[in-house]
Amino acid sequence: MNLQIWFFGIILPFLSAMLLTFWIHPRIVRIAKIKNIVDNPNSRKLQRRAVPVMGGFTVFFGIVVGVGLTSVFFDSYAFFTCVVAMTVMMYFGFTDDILGLSPWLRIIVEIIMVGFVIKMDMVNMNDMHGLFGIHKLPVWLSLPLSAVAGVGIINSINMIDGVDGLSSGFCVVACLSFGFFFCVSYDGTMAVMCALAAGALIPFFLHNVFGAKSKMFIGDCGTMMMGMLMTIFCLHVIDNTSRVAYNFPNMGVVAFCLSVLSVPIFDTLRVMTTRILRGVSPFHADKHHLHHLFIEIGFSHAGTAVAVISLNVFNLFLWLLTYRMGGDATVQFLVVSFVGIFNTSGIYWIVRRLNHDHLFYRTLKRVAEMSHVEAGKVFLSIRAMIDSI
Repeated sequence: MNLQIWFFGIILPFLSAMLLTFWIHPRIVRIAKIKNIVDNPNSRKLQRRAVPVMGGFTVFFGIVVGVGLTSVFFDSYAFFTCVVAMTVMMYFGFTDDILGLSPWLRIIVEIIMVGFVIKMDMVNMNDMHGLFGIHKLPVWLSLPLSAVAGVGIINSINMIDGVDGLSSGFCVVACLSFGFFFCVSYDGTMAVMCALAAGALIPFFLHNVFGAKSKMFIGDCGTMMMGMLMTIFCLHVIDNTSRVAYNFPNMGVVAFCLSVLSVPIFDTLRVMTTRILRGVSPFHADKHHLHHLFIEIGFSHAGTAVAVISLNVFNLFLWLLTYRMGGDATVQFLVVSFVGIFNTSGIYWIVRRLNHDHLFYRTLKRVAEMSHVEAGKVFLSIRAMIDSI
């Protein structure tokens, strides 16, 4: 890729979305406080005070206005699909933030929007690219599979939004991971969307982690929107017209997508399965997620976010190592699945059953104590700078 393509296709979208989000964030915070659009603490939530819950709007503003600026230099029909899908999910999520909606109504809307993306972009999970020897799938199987996968991805991103910096930090890493392969595969539209999303998320992440006066939660409007975008990326990677699969024929694209989203997907599967086994609705909110475990051990919010995201990056690294060592699509998938299950169910089960006097648990406690840097000079200096923007 020459310098001009890098600038207009990657750098310009990234910087424009980041600057736009930095500009709009304090204005959205003021609106949320004036209108009392806040998330109040309760027995299940981890914050101690009411926090504005319109962070999704700041990310949306950065991405969509960034799309407008980028379209002057880079025209693509697929921008329309992404913007429409994100808009619907953001406003529907915001309605859920304010009023609370039935989980089944949310699922119906999610299926409709996945169908919209499939129809408009002509992409779906219609090819396993050699996973277990399977290649192209019939329509009667690929369409339901795409709907189930899309709903799962959207809700898994929504469910990890439990501590400061976790969902936004995770999505930054996911966008950069998808963006790299879109970029080197010359899938310009998706590469631009990844750059826009990463650029818009970074300012929100900084305010969410370091801000005091400027802290805001991304809310369901933000997590559902980003979950929709992750779904779109996966559909474009896995479809039988995938430029990523074409340029990297030995790459297990299903395993790659699963490794990028491994912690949210496997943790959500674990939590929903245990709820069902207890005779509780799989949509019943509780405090049994992986991030709740780290908080109970004593990790700070920032420490928990770093720990959970690191587990996901570790799985992504092992996928890449397996791929580079020549493992086929099935081997890559099995490695990612095994590590994903261990990183969520395995760690949760082991730590829950450890005696608190056990050496490993005491070591975790010491690491947790080290994660509390909120009173440090560096953290407070960053906080003062972020709150002043």
